[in-house]
Amino acid sequence: MYQGKKIGLALSGGGARGVAHIGVLRALAEKGIEVDVLSGTSAGAIVATWHSAGLSIEQMLEFVAESSLFKAFKIVIPNTGLTSLSYLKERLAKVISEDNFSTLKKPTYIAISNLNKGQLEVRHEGPLFDIVMASSSIPLIFKPVEIDGEIYVDGGVFCNLPVDPIKDKVDYTIGVDVMPAVEWESKSLNGWFGIGIRCFELSVHANSLAQKQLCDHLIEVEKAVSFHTFQFNKYKELEELGYQAAVSSMDRILQDLDDLA
Repeated sequence: MYQGKKIGLALSGGGARGVAHIGVLRALAEKGIEVDVLSGTSAGAIVATWHSAGLSIEQMLEFVAESSLFKAFKIVIPNTGLTSLSYLKERLAKVISEDNFSTLKKPTYIAISNLNKGQLEVRHEGPLFDIVMASSSIPLIFKPVEIDGEIYVDGGVFCNLPVDPIKDKVDYTIGVDVMPAVEWESKSLNGWFGIGIRCFELSVHANSLAQKQLCDHLIEVEKAVSFHTFQFNKYKELEELGYQAAVSSMDRILQDLDDLA
Protein backbone atom coordinates (compact mmCIF):
# COMPACT_ATOMS: atom_id res chain seq x y z
CA MET A 1 0.00 0.00 0.00
CA TYR A 2 1.11 3.57 -0.75
CA GLN A 3 0.55 5.58 2.46
CA GLY A 4 -2.13 3.13 3.53
CA LYS A 5 -4.05 3.16 0.25
CA LYS A 6 -4.66 0.19 -2.01
CA ILE A 7 -3.73 0.72 -5.65
CA GLY A 8 -5.26 -1.12 -8.60
CA LEU A 9 -3.76 -1.49 -12.06
CA ALA A 10 -5.85 -2.41 -15.12
CA LEU A 11 -3.88 -3.42 -18.23
CA SER A 12 -5.39 -3.44 -21.71
CA GLY A 13 -4.92 -5.91 -24.51
CA GLY A 14 -2.89 -5.00 -27.57
CA GLY A 15 -0.74 -7.88 -28.79
CA ALA A 16 2.97 -7.04 -28.88
CA ARG A 17 2.12 -3.52 -27.76
CA GLY A 18 1.30 -5.03 -24.38
CA VAL A 19 5.04 -5.17 -23.70
CA ALA A 20 4.64 -1.46 -22.92
CA HIS A 21 2.90 -2.51 -19.70
CA ILE A 22 6.24 -3.78 -18.43
CA GLY A 23 7.67 -0.28 -18.82
CA VAL A 24 4.76 1.13 -16.81
CA LEU A 25 5.51 -1.29 -13.99
CA ARG A 26 9.15 -0.24 -14.08
CA ALA A 27 8.23 3.43 -13.73
CA LEU A 28 5.85 2.75 -10.84
CA ALA A 29 8.46 0.67 -9.03
CA GLU A 30 11.04 3.45 -9.33
CA LYS A 31 8.71 5.76 -7.41
CA GLY A 32 7.97 3.16 -4.75
CA ILE A 33 4.38 2.69 -5.92
CA GLU A 34 3.34 -0.87 -5.12
CA VAL A 35 0.34 -2.24 -6.98
CA ASP A 36 -2.01 -4.26 -4.76
CA VAL A 37 -4.64 -5.58 -7.19
CA LEU A 38 -4.36 -6.18 -10.95
CA SER A 39 -6.65 -6.88 -13.86
CA GLY A 40 -5.91 -7.50 -17.50
CA THR A 41 -7.10 -8.55 -20.89
CA SER A 42 -5.06 -10.45 -23.49
CA ALA A 43 -1.47 -9.11 -23.41
CA GLY A 44 -2.45 -7.18 -20.30
CA ALA A 45 -3.56 -10.42 -18.68
CA ILE A 46 -0.17 -11.96 -19.39
CA VAL A 47 1.77 -9.05 -17.88
CA ALA A 48 -0.59 -8.86 -14.88
CA THR A 49 -0.04 -12.57 -14.26
CA TRP A 50 3.73 -12.22 -14.52
CA HIS A 51 3.75 -9.36 -12.03
CA SER A 52 1.45 -11.12 -9.60
CA ALA A 53 3.62 -14.22 -9.82
CA GLY A 54 6.59 -12.15 -8.69
CA LEU A 55 8.59 -11.91 -11.92
CA SER A 56 11.01 -9.00 -12.10
CA ILE A 57 11.08 -6.54 -15.00
CA GLU A 58 14.19 -8.31 -16.30
CA GLN A 59 12.49 -11.71 -16.12
CA MET A 60 9.46 -10.43 -18.01
CA LEU A 61 11.60 -9.02 -20.80
CA GLU A 62 13.59 -12.25 -20.92
CA PHE A 63 10.33 -14.18 -21.26
CA VAL A 64 9.39 -12.05 -24.27
CA ALA A 65 12.85 -12.31 -25.82
CA GLU A 66 12.99 -16.10 -25.50
CA SER A 67 9.42 -16.76 -26.64
CA SER A 68 9.93 -16.97 -30.40
CA LEU A 69 6.96 -15.74 -32.42
CA PHE A 70 7.20 -18.84 -34.59
CA LYS A 71 7.13 -21.14 -31.56
CA ALA A 72 4.32 -19.27 -29.85
CA PHE A 73 2.07 -19.24 -32.91
CA LYS A 74 2.07 -22.88 -33.98
CA ILE A 75 0.11 -23.35 -37.18
CA VAL A 76 -3.02 -25.45 -36.86
CA ILE A 77 -5.77 -26.39 -39.30
CA PRO A 78 -7.65 -23.08 -39.82
CA ASN A 79 -11.15 -24.30 -39.04
CA THR A 80 -11.53 -22.42 -35.75
CA GLY A 81 -8.46 -20.21 -35.93
CA LEU A 82 -5.12 -19.89 -37.64
CA THR A 83 -2.72 -20.45 -34.78
CA SER A 84 -2.45 -22.00 -31.36
CA LEU A 85 -1.26 -20.37 -28.15
CA SER A 86 -0.20 -23.68 -26.60
CA TYR A 87 3.39 -22.49 -26.48
CA LEU A 88 2.32 -19.62 -24.22
CA LYS A 89 0.89 -22.16 -21.79
CA GLU A 90 4.11 -24.17 -21.88
CA ARG A 91 6.19 -21.07 -21.16
CA LEU A 92 3.93 -19.96 -18.29
CA ALA A 93 4.40 -23.36 -16.67
CA LYS A 94 8.16 -22.78 -16.63
CA VAL A 95 7.98 -19.55 -14.64
CA ILE A 96 4.88 -20.11 -12.47
CA SER A 97 5.02 -23.03 -10.06
CA GLU A 98 1.35 -24.04 -10.08
CA ASP A 99 -1.49 -23.77 -12.58
CA ASN A 100 -3.79 -21.95 -10.18
CA PHE A 101 -4.64 -18.35 -9.28
CA SER A 102 -3.86 -19.22 -5.65
CA THR A 103 -0.16 -19.35 -6.46
CA LEU A 104 -0.17 -15.64 -7.39
CA LYS A 105 1.03 -13.17 -4.78
CA LYS A 106 -1.60 -10.53 -5.57
CA PRO A 107 -5.33 -10.65 -6.46
CA THR A 108 -5.53 -10.81 -10.25
CA TYR A 109 -8.64 -10.54 -12.43
CA ILE A 110 -8.57 -11.74 -16.04
CA ALA A 111 -11.20 -10.96 -18.68
CA ILE A 112 -12.30 -13.70 -21.10
CA SER A 113 -15.15 -13.88 -23.62
CA ASN A 114 -17.58 -16.81 -23.50
CA LEU A 115 -18.70 -17.50 -27.08
CA ASN A 116 -21.41 -19.97 -26.06
CA LYS A 117 -23.20 -17.54 -23.76
CA GLY A 118 -22.11 -14.40 -25.57
CA GLN A 119 -20.89 -12.65 -22.45
CA LEU A 120 -17.86 -11.43 -20.54
CA GLU A 121 -16.43 -13.44 -17.69
CA VAL A 122 -13.78 -12.24 -15.26
CA ARG A 123 -11.87 -15.01 -13.51
CA HIS A 124 -9.77 -14.62 -10.37
CA GLU A 125 -9.60 -18.13 -8.95
CA GLY A 126 -9.16 -21.72 -10.06
CA PRO A 127 -6.95 -22.98 -12.93
CA LEU A 128 -4.83 -20.18 -14.33
CA PHE A 129 -3.00 -21.04 -17.55
CA ASP A 130 -6.03 -21.77 -19.76
CA ILE A 131 -7.64 -18.52 -18.58
CA VAL A 132 -4.59 -16.48 -19.58
CA MET A 133 -4.44 -18.33 -22.90
CA ALA A 134 -8.16 -17.75 -23.56
CA SER A 135 -7.88 -14.07 -22.71
CA SER A 136 -5.16 -13.77 -25.36
CA SER A 137 -6.93 -15.65 -28.16
CA ILE A 138 -7.74 -12.98 -30.74
CA PRO A 139 -10.74 -14.22 -32.79
CA LEU A 140 -9.94 -15.67 -36.24
CA ILE A 141 -6.21 -15.40 -35.48
CA PHE A 142 -5.82 -17.76 -32.54
CA LYS A 143 -7.61 -20.99 -31.83
CA PRO A 144 -10.34 -20.60 -29.16
CA VAL A 145 -9.79 -22.26 -25.79
CA GLU A 146 -12.25 -24.78 -24.37
CA ILE A 147 -12.83 -24.50 -20.62
CA ASP A 148 -15.38 -26.66 -18.80
CA GLY A 149 -17.06 -27.54 -22.09
CA GLU A 150 -17.49 -23.95 -23.29
CA ILE A 151 -15.53 -21.95 -25.85
CA TYR A 152 -13.60 -18.80 -24.98
CA VAL A 153 -11.68 -16.14 -26.88
CA ASP A 154 -9.94 -12.82 -26.20
CA GLY A 155 -11.50 -10.80 -23.39
CA GLY A 156 -11.18 -7.73 -25.62
CA VAL A 157 -14.33 -8.78 -27.47
CA PHE A 158 -16.30 -7.41 -24.52
CA CYS A 159 -13.82 -5.57 -22.31
CA ASN A 160 -10.31 -4.67 -23.39
CA LEU A 161 -9.56 -2.55 -20.31
CA PRO A 162 -11.11 -4.30 -17.26
CA VAL A 163 -11.28 -1.49 -14.72
CA ASP A 164 -14.74 -2.25 -13.33
CA PRO A 165 -13.79 -5.66 -11.84
CA ILE A 166 -11.25 -4.05 -9.48
CA LYS A 167 -12.74 -0.58 -8.98
CA ASP A 168 -14.45 -1.40 -5.66
CA LYS A 169 -11.46 -3.33 -4.35
CA VAL A 170 -8.97 -0.47 -4.27
CA ASP A 171 -8.71 3.21 -3.34
CA TYR A 172 -7.03 4.35 -6.54
CA THR A 173 -7.16 2.81 -10.00
CA ILE A 174 -4.63 3.30 -12.79
CA GLY A 175 -5.61 2.15 -16.27
CA VAL A 176 -3.09 1.57 -19.04
CA ASP A 177 -4.29 1.53 -22.64
CA VAL A 178 -1.78 0.46 -25.31
CA MET A 179 -4.42 0.58 -28.08
CA PRO A 180 -5.64 4.21 -28.28
CA ALA A 181 -7.83 4.95 -31.31
CA VAL A 182 -6.00 5.71 -34.54
CA GLU A 183 -7.04 6.17 -38.17
CA TRP A 184 -5.98 3.48 -40.65
CA GLU A 185 -4.89 4.09 -44.24
CA SER A 186 -6.96 2.43 -46.96
CA LYS A 187 -4.01 0.33 -48.12
CA SER A 188 -4.02 -1.41 -44.73
CA LEU A 189 -7.59 -2.57 -45.31
CA ASN A 190 -6.90 -4.68 -48.38
CA GLY A 191 -7.57 -8.36 -47.65
CA TRP A 192 -9.46 -10.30 -45.02
CA PHE A 193 -6.67 -10.18 -42.44
CA GLY A 194 -6.41 -6.39 -42.33
CA ILE A 195 -10.17 -5.94 -42.35
CA GLY A 196 -10.62 -8.52 -39.59
CA ILE A 197 -8.00 -6.94 -37.35
CA ARG A 198 -9.43 -3.47 -37.96
CA CYS A 199 -12.97 -4.57 -37.07
CA PHE A 200 -11.71 -6.18 -33.87
CA GLU A 201 -9.75 -3.05 -32.91
CA LEU A 202 -12.78 -0.81 -33.52
CA SER A 203 -14.84 -3.04 -31.23
CA VAL A 204 -12.07 -2.81 -28.64
CA HIS A 205 -12.02 0.98 -28.80
CA ALA A 206 -15.79 1.13 -28.35
CA ASN A 207 -15.93 -1.15 -25.32
CA SER A 208 -13.01 0.66 -23.66
CA LEU A 209 -14.65 4.08 -23.52
CA ALA A 210 -16.79 3.47 -20.44
CA GLN A 211 -13.94 1.66 -18.67
CA LYS A 212 -11.58 4.60 -19.21
CA GLN A 213 -14.05 6.84 -17.42
CA LEU A 214 -13.74 4.64 -14.32
CA CYS A 215 -9.98 5.19 -14.02
CA ASP A 216 -8.66 7.59 -11.41
CA HIS A 217 -5.80 8.05 -13.83
CA LEU A 218 -5.43 6.77 -17.39
CA ILE A 219 -2.07 6.22 -19.09
CA GLU A 220 -2.38 6.01 -22.87
CA VAL A 221 0.74 4.75 -24.62
CA GLU A 222 -0.06 6.64 -27.80
CA LYS A 223 3.21 5.95 -29.62
CA ALA A 224 2.60 2.20 -29.36
CA VAL A 225 0.05 2.42 -32.18
CA SER A 226 2.90 2.73 -34.68
CA PHE A 227 3.83 -0.89 -33.92
CA HIS A 228 2.12 -3.93 -35.42
CA THR A 229 0.07 -6.23 -33.21
CA PHE A 230 2.61 -9.03 -33.71
CA GLN A 231 5.82 -6.99 -33.76
CA PHE A 232 7.36 -8.77 -30.78
CA ASN A 233 10.90 -8.22 -32.05
CA LYS A 234 10.52 -4.57 -31.01
CA TYR A 235 9.96 -5.45 -27.35
CA LYS A 236 12.75 -3.18 -26.06
CA GLU A 237 11.32 -0.15 -27.83
CA LEU A 238 7.80 -0.96 -26.65
CA GLU A 239 8.90 -1.37 -23.04
CA GLU A 240 10.60 2.03 -23.20
CA LEU A 241 7.48 3.65 -24.65
CA GLY A 242 5.43 2.36 -21.71
CA TYR A 243 8.06 3.60 -19.29
CA GLN A 244 8.12 7.09 -20.80
CA ALA A 245 4.32 7.32 -20.87
CA ALA A 246 4.16 6.41 -17.18
CA VAL A 247 6.95 8.83 -16.28
CA SER A 248 4.98 11.61 -17.98
CA SER A 249 2.02 10.77 -15.75
CA MET A 250 3.95 10.32 -12.52
CA ASP A 251 3.58 13.82 -11.05
CA ARG A 252 -0.19 13.58 -11.40
CA ILE A 253 -0.31 10.07 -9.91
CA LEU A 254 1.87 11.00 -6.94
CA GLN A 255 -0.21 14.10 -6.27
CA ASP A 256 -3.43 12.08 -6.39
CA LEU A 257 -2.02 9.55 -3.94
CA ASP A 258 -0.85 12.30 -1.59
CA ASP A 259 -4.33 13.80 -1.69
CA LEU A 260 -5.81 10.45 -0.67
CA ALA A 261 -3.60 10.18 2.41
